[in-house]
Amino acid sequence: MTSQIPTNSDPNLFDSLTPAPLLNKPSLESLGELRARALEQIRAGLRPGQQQMADWRGGPLAVSAVPGAGKSTGMAGAAAIAIARYQLHSSRQLVVVTFTRSAAANIKAKIRQALRTMSLPQGGFLVQTLHGLALNIATRHPELSGLNLERLTLISPTQSHRLIRTCIEQWIADHPALYQRLLEGQHFDGEETERLRRQSVLRTEVLPELAQTVIHEAKSSGLLPQDLQRLSTEITSDEYSVLEVAAGLYERYQALLRSRDFIDYDEMILSALRVLDNDSARQLWQTQTFAVFEDEAQDSTPLQTKLLEILSTNPSDAEQLPNLVRVGDPNQAINSTFTPADPIFFRDFCENCSTQDRLVTMDQAGRSTQVIIDAANFVLAWVNRTYGTPRSQTSLAANSTTLPFRPQHIRPVDPEDPQPDANPTPTGRGLELYTPRDTYHTVELIGQRVIELFAQDPQTQAAILVRENKQGRFIAERLSYLKSDYGIEVYDVGDRDRHSRVPGEILALLQFIDRPHSPDNLKAALTVLVERQLIPSQDLNAIASLPEQFLYPGPLDPPQSDPVQKARRFCTSLLRARLELPHYQFISFLALSLNYDQAELATADKLAERIAQQTVGDSSMTAMLMRLSEIVSSEKFEPVETENSEARYTRSGQLTIITMHKAKGLDWDYVFLPFLHEQTIPGGLRILPQSQFLGDFTLSEVARAQIRASLHGQFPLPDVATAWERAGHLKLAEEFRLLYVAMTRAKRLLWMSAAQKAPFTWSKPNNLEDKKPCPVLPALKRQFPEAVVPL
Repeated sequence: MTSQIPTNSDPNLFDSLTPAPLLNKPSLESLGELRARALEQIRAGLRPGQQQMADWRGGPLAVSAVPGAGKSTGMAGAAAIAIARYQLHSSRQLVVVTFTRSAAANIKAKIRQALRTMSLPQGGFLVQTLHGLALNIATRHPELSGLNLERLTLISPTQSHRLIRTCIEQWIADHPALYQRLLEGQHFDGEETERLRRQSVLRTEVLPELAQTVIHEAKSSGLLPQDLQRLSTEITSDEYSVLEVAAGLYERYQALLRSRDFIDYDEMILSALRVLDNDSARQLWQTQTFAVFEDEAQDSTPLQTKLLEILSTNPSDAEQLPNLVRVGDPNQAINSTFTPADPIFFRDFCENCSTQDRLVTMDQAGRSTQVIIDAANFVLAWVNRTYGTPRSQTSLAANSTTLPFRPQHIRPVDPEDPQPDANPTPTGRGLELYTPRDTYHTVELIGQRVIELFAQDPQTQAAILVRENKQGRFIAERLSYLKSDYGIEVYDVGDRDRHSRVPGEILALLQFIDRPHSPDNLKAALTVLVERQLIPSQDLNAIASLPEQFLYPGPLDPPQSDPVQKARRFCTSLLRARLELPHYQFISFLALSLNYDQAELATADKLAERIAQQTVGDSSMTAMLMRLSEIVSSEKFEPVETENSEARYTRSGQLTIITMHKAKGLDWDYVFLPFLHEQTIPGGLRILPQSQFLGDFTLSEVARAQIRASLHGQFPLPDVATAWERAGHLKLAEEFRLLYVAMTRAKRLLWMSAAQKAPFTWSKPNNLEDKKPCPVLPALKRQFPEAVVPL
């Protein structure tokens, strides 16, 4: 009986479970028996680790799951069983928190189906993203949260956001001594051109990056500007006073938020916590919340975790352990180098639960064939052995929290597991390792293998996972023949990102046309042209520091190099359009100038139509820029697309090109991982040449490392050199975890390669040079010699 019930890895688990047949007007006793049987049927369909989750009887529970273990299906089953067991309802419900809206919709559907199986009402639970939950709490109590969406505008500030730029200008005016110390940096001889160049770098790159990183890191950790100011006094060796600078930027940013009625995503969490600081409001929400189930817990920040802990606490007994079930995989934490999420927090939660016998390990996965599982397990163990505790942290306890991975291996499912095609047979060798001559040879080999695979099964799934979108564009252009010659659809997911950037690119060029002598506007426009590969890559700060000399060089000015001349010709042609075209044609003209493809042109036309509607009666350049700035900053403009949803990424009969980050949570029959070079994985923290006058580090990463050290209680705080080393170890660990995520997307075949020659930067893919492979590849070749494909 049990062997006929689908398991967690079957996406249609609960669809295949039909409600127990009910007689007309069943007695309460018979109805209870039927529900009990349906509940046991759902539990029996889960794997051992998932059953432990379903057996939860209150209190905290940590669930550490491997890739492909079926976290969402296990959580849905456990949630439905908890709803039935504790007879939850709308006034006393289970709160399920997920990371994305699509994940929330998916798990909600699974819980509802499981409840139908038990003939229970479709209530007693709430599924939301974490930010959605926080917004719900905050808006229900605007007098406590200070959050009124009728007068506030939600923003997601980037380095180029005008709010960040404004706070930097105000900070510079208020702190001339600190700014002057940054400007002098190292080896400054007072030469005017160099001073202007450094000024441009600080105002448009270094300080915006520092502000964005620190504001997000500090706010999501519950730190105020004065907290950073206090922490800065505990660092004895810091020539630039990095945290003091960061505290000043953070303080100006908060003041601007309040004065302009803006709110960011971190403020939403803080607003919800302000509500829960109130005794009556907290008791109201705690009374309504029976328990909290959290998915993707490895990506939570400290404040988000605090919010869930408060909600899951018993209002009548604060000493009772919270009803909090956290499910995640610390080995799939791939966001900590650009978000405040840090896997150490979920690891600590797992360790604490382990001491109380409240840790569940879901280590069985039926996704991949055995050789792929073996390869992933080998990489995890090899990286931990090779890149364990860094030298600067030897004083810390040498436990799992200092390792790139939590020691946890994937196991195949049991032989009687009913999942269809669990741990499938491999295609070919299952694992194939290549060393092509160069990147062009790499794409040629991928094309040949794709043709072979789709010839065997035209309805199969395949994906090429890349580290950055420029690699994906390079591959897509060279595999375009697959569609015309072999009928194989090639879908480059990075196209969507390029389409969504259309408003920002158009705005940058229009701002330059409006004020061409502004260094900021000139640099922003040149950046767009370089990224679109319309002009050669070059030192844009040197150009932007002297706009007049660049645009209209005189006979006494130094001669311009060929790259600079190409950039000048392009810019002056844009400026001529100001004199020759009416305003309503600017967007279409710029779209053509940027060589947009069909979808991008359609997006630009949609944008032009929107601007025309919003500027009726005032078609001036000022009105156009104002409306376009609002569109860009509000992030409400969607690109024109004919496809949607993540299902588009895994469509049968299609070769998908997607970044490793976006591939998380997805899987394909065949996965190709090209361009695995040491420069990229694990790579290293990059110091751009234009900012090296500050030293061999970046201010943003130093500040991030110092803030995280304070959160982990690592005092005294590290100095600049030690903080930079720790930041490097954080990036190294995350890059290896990203590779692990990419490898575990494959079901039947994992194809990996590192070309002997590759470009130094993918902005110039034709400039090839010798490259070392990612250190994992030689180790894999030694461990799996049968996987090496001779060329």
